[in-house]
Amino acid sequence: MKSLALAAALITLAPAHAKPGVEVVAKGFERPVWVGAPSRIKDRLWVIEQAGRIWIIDAKSGAKQTQPFLDIVSQVSRDGNEEGLLGLAFAPDFATSGRFYLNFTDKSHHTRIVRLIAQGPDFTQADPAGMETLMSYKQDFQNHNGGWIDFGPDGMLYIGNGDGGAANDPHQRAQAMDTYLGKLLRIDVSPKTGYQVPKDNPFVGKDGVKPEIWAIGLRNPWRCSFDRKSGDLWIGDVGQNHWEEINYLPKGQGAGTNFGWRLREGDVATPAQNVGGKAPRGAIEPVHVYKHGGGPGEGMSVTGGYLYRGPIRELQGRYFFGDYNNRRIWSFIPNRNGKPTRFKDHTSDFQPKGGKLGMIASFGEDPLGNLYVVDHSGSILRIVDR
Repeated sequence: MKSLALAAALITLAPAHAKPGVEVVAKGFERPVWVGAPSRIKDRLWVIEQAGRIWIIDAKSGAKQTQPFLDIVSQVSRDGNEEGLLGLAFAPDFATSGRFYLNFTDKSHHTRIVRLIAQGPDFTQADPAGMETLMSYKQDFQNHNGGWIDFGPDGMLYIGNGDGGAANDPHQRAQAMDTYLGKLLRIDVSPKTGYQVPKDNPFVGKDGVKPEIWAIGLRNPWRCSFDRKSGDLWIGDVGQNHWEEINYLPKGQGAGTNFGWRLREGDVATPAQNVGGKAPRGAIEPVHVYKHGGGPGEGMSVTGGYLYRGPIRELQGRYFFGDYNNRRIWSFIPNRNGKPTRFKDHTSDFQPKGGKLGMIASFGEDPLGNLYVVDHSGSILRIVDR
């Protein structure tokens, strides 16, 4: 009897398992929109400020490097709320070559895809004078610039473009094949200068079609990611007035994919007169949609995220994403076809100590698989097991 009583007492005294939460890594940034690191560098993080600066911070202490890694404020447009320096991709061999790529809106309101080379033994700074422009194309309006850029498991550089802006894609760019707008592009940047169009791009050699196009029918892909383990691609595509969506492409698939916009918002005909219609031939459906509103499962502007591959066991294999306006973070475990199972709302657990979760501009990932949340008001948060 005494042993049973002692066991009961020990169970009562044992602390409950802490839920995963967040810790503040660094703060004080001006409208940060991205955080990440090259594949082999585990002690530092790179943070993009929308105005045109990139900072390096210590991954543990959050201490900011004295001088920015790069400052191109003089070249970046911030006339529109969605314009700016929006994306960064490190070459797979960055640790030896120092090569990296940017996606930004320039003073002429063109999207520019550029290559730079970092200097020094630790690649801690880059000179804007060495910038090489690979692509430049005009945006119709000052919103829906997309901005995501990253290398896929095939070594090619992928670029996510919005439809050019305004509302309901007035120039019908997303389905047009003679424009980069509303598309996912794929290029080969392995040459020392310039780039090549991969021979296996789906529209190579077709008259009137931009050969860099990999997939079409996107409205404003705001944050995409390749899963570091499977190579699958996840896309958060911002909706119009009614629905937000998450799209999924398994590794090695997706060439020529049509995501349906402007005819489709989410998985229905776009609810606007003379805009919506039947899904285009061969279009795929999103794996998850949610409607506009202020409820726990609702929002106004999706922020795509990552499949968690970090050290917290209970989060393994969960796809994390959020909503910028409703300031919520959710996750689910995708089934074989990418469809959500075991959906979970993490918003209450992911409130920073002594503060509140702000507008979720982006998620980020480091080489160890740790997941980060970028608060547009200035903070970088790391998901931890508390």
